[in-house]
Amino acid sequence: MQQAQGHRSGRGGGRGGHGGRGGGHVHDKPKKEAILNLAKYVDKQIRVKFMGNREGTLYWHLIAVVGTLKGYDQLMNLVMDDVEELLHDPSSGNVTGERRTLGLAVLRGTNLMLISPVDGFDIIEKYV
Repeated sequence: MQQAQGHRSGRGGGRGGHGGRGGGHVHDKPKKEAILNLAKYVDKQIRVKFMGNREGTLYWHLIAVVGTLKGYDQLMNLVMDDVEELLHDPSSGNVTGERRTLGLAVLRGTNLMLISPVDGFDIIEKYV
């Protein structure tokens, strides 16, 4: 069996997405608009609360940190600098007002509960 030069035998049409199922039709999907645009908070102070448990405590509480947003990705993982953790009283869970300096940190997006600018909140008009 002789094959034409540059043509593959078999099903699927090879790589490149033009062969196989779907007939090569391109469907233009509208781009999803993010509810939270973090780009405007880069290099600004933000407060982040996320679920966590400090070593030595028996309960879960919201851990809060404050720092400068340096970067983020589509999974809401955050890179922050000059991060300070707002400490809690281990017996009551209330914020003590003391802070612990952490410096540069990566905060995992799956644990984030709240992201807010330190200098105030924005109203999202579309969702009011």
